[in-house]
Amino acid sequence: MSRFFLALMIALVLGSCGERQGSAPRELDDACSILTERPHYVRAFRNAKRRWGVEPYVLMAMIYQESKFISNNRTPHQFALGVIPIGRQSSAFGYSQALDGTWEEYQRDHGGYGSRRDDIQDATDFMGWYMAQTTEETGVALYDTRNQYLAYHEGRSGYLRGSYRSKSWLVRIADEVAARSIMYQQQLAYCRQARF
Repeated sequence: MSRFFLALMIALVLGSCGERQGSAPRELDDACSILTERPHYVRAFRNAKRRWGVEPYVLMAMIYQESKFISNNRTPHQFALGVIPIGRQSSAFGYSQALDGTWEEYQRDHGGYGSRRDDIQDATDFMGWYMAQTTEETGVALYDTRNQYLAYHEGRSGYLRGSYRSKSWLVRIADEVAARSIMYQQQLAYCRQARF
């Protein structure tokens, strides 16, 4: 009987060493490290580039900002009287932090009803689809990370109205996303995993 428990303990210890469901890659400031640790991301970024024309470094910077590459990321809970949970701040979920309604529109129009926000392949396809529509409707170039992020956050109609102009915190974050995009672009240029 003691051998059984010993084997069980070893199995539990070894099982806990693997990737946790939904966890972020270890080195979020290193694009090559992210792709080395999560090689299945390479195919997702490659497919989004081929299908929608969105560069991987743009997607990576936006995913970093939205979810820190945590597949099952959700917005925080809201509390009444500081202790009674009354739901989440929004329906945003997954790598892309897509809202329920926008995700359902993507499923109807392009992604299919089996697509999932916590799957990197589906999330990058969604983001490429959304950004391509942003380019069509607003004229913002696919490589313009700053303005693509503003349109992603505010929605295309909000972006066209300039709703972000009264949100200095959002403009600052969009600048940070653009800077991260440049950093990832420079890293990917020398990364042997990145054959896009």
